[in-house]
This record gives sequence, C-alpha cells and structure tokens, in this order.
Amino acid sequence: MTLVWGALALGAIYAIVAVGYNIVYISSKTFNFAQAQLMMVGAFVAYSGLVSWHLPWLVVLLIAGVIVAAIAAIEERLAVRPVRDSHNILVTTLGAAIFLDGAAQLIWGTQPLTVPFVGGNRATTFVGGRVYPVELALIVVAVLLVVGIVVFARWTKYGRALLAIAEDREAAELRGINVRALAFAAFAASGLLAGMVGLFVGPVTFAVSTLGASLALKGFVALAIGGFGSFPGALVGGMVVGLVEIWSARLFGGDYVHLGIFVLLLLVLMLRPAGLFVRARERQV
Repeated sequence: MTLVWGALALGAIYAIVAVGYNIVYISSKTFNFAQAQLMMVGAFVAYSGLVSWHLPWLVVLLIAGVIVAAIAAIEERLAVRPVRDSHNILVTTLGAAIFLDGAAQLIWGTQPLTVPFVGGNRATTFVGGRVYPVELALIVVAVLLVVGIVVFARWTKYGRALLAIAEDREAAELRGINVRALAFAAFAASGLLAGMVGLFVGPVTFAVSTLGASLALKGFVALAIGGFGSFPGALVGGMVVGLVEIWSARLFGGDYVHLGIFVLLLLVLMLRPAGLFVRARERQV
C-alpha cells in the first residue's frame, strides 16, 4: 500500500496536468503544450514565497495563482490568438514551453529546490501503508478539482457555454457566445490552476527546471488514455499512469518505466482509440 499511495500521488499530478490540457482543449480545440511548464513555474514561485520571502502559505497560494494566470494570459495573447491554424498553435505553445524552461533556469538555476509543505513531512500509516500528508493532499485536490469542474460545466451558464463551444464553435458564435473571451478566460483559468497546484506538486517532485518536460509527456499520456475532453477520464488516466510507472519500476527496474507507460498507451489506442471515457461518434455532414 505504500507503493500504491505514492503511485496515486504521482497519478494525481499527471491527472491535474491532463485537466489543464482539457480546459484549453474544450475552449479552443487545441493543446497548450506549456501547461506543465506553467505548473513548474508555480512550484518555483511557491519555493520563493515560502523559503526566500517567508510569506504565509495562503498568501503564496494566491500569489502563485495570479502570477501563473498572468503568464498563461500573455501566452494566449502572443502565442495563440494571432495564429489561425490550430496545427501551428501546437508549435507556438511548444515554443512557449521552451521559453519558460529557459527562463526558469536563468531565474532559479538548474539545481532541484525543496518546497516545504504546510502539512509537514512526517509519514503516517493509513489503510495499510505509509503515506505523506502532501500525497494525500494531492489525491484529494485532484478528485475535488475534477468534481468541481464537472459541476461547473453542467450547472452554470459559462460551463454550458464552454461545452457548446466544444461541440460546435461556429454554432456557439451564432448563438451569441463570445468565443474569444471564453477561450482567453479558459487559458487564464488553466494558468491559475497550474500556479496554485504548484504548492502541492513542488514538495513531491521538487522545483527543478526539467520538471515541465517530464510532466508534459505523462500528462498527455494520461489524457490520451482517459479521452480528450473528459475530465473524469483525465483523473482515471493519471492514476493509471502513476500506478503503471511505480509498478514497472518495482518489477522490471527504473529503465523500463517509460516502456511500461507507452505499452499501456498503445494498448488503449488499439482497443479504444478515443480513450476509455469517450465514445467515437459519427456525424453526417
């Protein structure tokens, strides 16, 4: 169970990255490949706020969310909105990810930085295994985040508007929905999420300039397994990736971690190309 708790905590991180991908995908039908780098910046801001500036935890949470939301908003204005072809947006957001990686190295250096957790760092026994408070917090945050987004999407006016955009962008515009404004808000919201979650991710992964690349890849695998556009699928996909990663390392060694993850991805794509939680639908044109 100790391994299971660690795997679920890692899976929660991948699930949160996949949720950020989905927020942007639903609003603009494209992917923000800098989403994991935004979470990396959130972890660095958390380190600066807690260790360098000695600010209260809640204040750092708000500062990290606002700073990363502003970065995401700037990215949308400069790297997404001017580009008309969705395929080119993939390239520009990848460029934004590379820029954030370089900026993080210049500002904070290349050495891993330890981000303290407000709940302490003392492991306790829970359901038959040893688990750290931050691991439980990550699992709870991931579950509550997905539940909150599903409720928001189904029971609020703006949530239904985003679902309408995901279904048919042109029809949503004809209905009077401000598609550009909602896409911009979705980008900023994904940045706010990434920044605030950085306080929970940093204590597990450390704040390091290579964090974004690792999380981006596994978050995308989690999204592909769960299904594009499905938030519950992102949660389950992330947990599955975390479990496969930990057990592949335990059974076969660390060199086979990525192999196990991509074998799982290939199996899912062959059996369920749309993902575990999304059904492929035919539309007459």
